[in-house]
Amino acid sequence: MSELPIIRTENVHKHFGDNHVLKGISLDFPTGTTTVILGGSGSGKSVLMKHLIGLLSPDEGRVLIEGDDLAGLQGEALTKVRGKFGMVFQWAALFDSMSVLENVAFPLREHRKDLSEEQIRALVAEKLALFGLEGIEEKYPADLSGGMRKRVGLARAIIMDPKIVLYDEPTTGLDPITTDYVDEMIKRAKEKLGVTSVVISHDVASTFNIADYIAFLYDGAIVAYGPPAEVKASEHPFVQQFLGTWFRKN
Repeated sequence: MSELPIIRTENVHKHFGDNHVLKGISLDFPTGTTTVILGGSGSGKSVLMKHLIGLLSPDEGRVLIEGDDLAGLQGEALTKVRGKFGMVFQWAALFDSMSVLENVAFPLREHRKDLSEEQIRALVAEKLALFGLEGIEEKYPADLSGGMRKRVGLARAIIMDPKIVLYDEPTTGLDPITTDYVDEMIKRAKEKLGVTSVVISHDVASTFNIADYIAFLYDGAIVAYGPPAEVKASEHPFVQQFLGTWFRKN
């Protein structure tokens, strides 16, 4: 593991009018690990994720990607840093009118004009095979189960070989069996590709299945951080309430 974290946030604050959404977020995301940002609705999880990829800029503090301060980057330099990221959206966000091949190939067609059609098809097949999706290139999103759509979404996210993959609530709305498939998909991406994964979630079971580190976000601040066992042992009352509800049922 690299000594320099691939992502570091330093005292990040964000306001929207009078609403102080992020209140001094300082986090390291170690290279090659999976960090889950866990918390309830309205805790600031999505706003924090948008800062990591440079869609929002902090009012105070810094976001560093491999040592580069996002706030100081513009144009091609910012595009280059964003190229280190892949994104898996909450509902996969596939284009309904495009086949699986065209969905997964979309970033290549936009950014890799040097590739032939044969090379594009080979790369798409390679990424799909990582997640057990051989031979579905000509299918459309409507033909796929929820879990398959999620896997196609991940294949698209990694088609450009990013260093970091961001997952926005990847198990929302899924049944327990499909959730297990998605968890295994996230773990496989880390193991096979060595990517650093950042997962936004409120799913306790999934979090404790996939996380190397958990950052518990409450009211815009990190109130617990560490490996799952350490966060589970946190004495913060909201963390205990949030986790305890699930652990008591299971």
